[in-house]
Amino acid sequence: MTSQDLPFQYDVGRRSTYTGRGQDVQVDNIKAYVCQPPSNTDKAVIVIHDIYGWQFPDTRYIADMVAAKGYITICPDFFLGKEPWKTTDRWQNFADWLKHRDPTKVDKTAAIFMKYLKEQYNAMKIGVIGFSWGGMAVHHLMLTNPDFQAGVSLYGIIRDSESRYNLLNPTFFMFGGKDHTISSDQVTLLEGKLAEYCRVPFKVKVYPGQEHGFAQLKPDDMKPENQPYIEEARMDMIDWLNRYIMF
Repeated sequence: MTSQDLPFQYDVGRRSTYTGRGQDVQVDNIKAYVCQPPSNTDKAVIVIHDIYGWQFPDTRYIADMVAAKGYITICPDFFLGKEPWKTTDRWQNFADWLKHRDPTKVDKTAAIFMKYLKEQYNAMKIGVIGFSWGGMAVHHLMLTNPDFQAGVSLYGIIRDSESRYNLLNPTFFMFGGKDHTISSDQVTLLEGKLAEYCRVPFKVKVYPGQEHGFAQLKPDDMKPENQPYIEEARMDMIDWLNRYIMF
């Protein structure tokens, strides 16, 4: 079985191409994609990629979109040179592949790029957004790093820790209603526990009928029936960043 055979994996083999408007950089031997906004700003966002890695065109599209909204945006290689997941990889090997790419072991890389944004771009406020694997990484970072003013976790939940609800700063969790990797029970549990234990603003939202990876789709790859929800999710993401970082 390949990843294309999985019901919850969006088909990356039949997607439109995309050439980003940013540039590749290297920081402490870690590669990254960075895109600057139309005008000068001291607000920045770190984008954490999914299993397909920092060069995945859909992720670069999102980074460019966030930059266009007024943020210095950077997407580092959080796999640190290790191969991303490929559509030809076999699902039975995924657990072993994931052992060497733990989304809760991203603190050092995040700190390196927070420092880079502060030193190179004079960033004063920094947020973080992440997708799937990156969504889990965002959840983790919002529990451990108080320097992130806001976070947006898209279809990612840390599920194997009891101390996963004491968020340090405002965090938005976004899910698709037809996500085969995250059940509605898990989303309900997350929201209930956050309401019980979290002392900072948070939000949990489910987008009806949407599958895993829906929010990253480029316009050419959207189905007409999904487009309103995708656009709504992106607007919600930017509104959250604006509320806690921009203004």
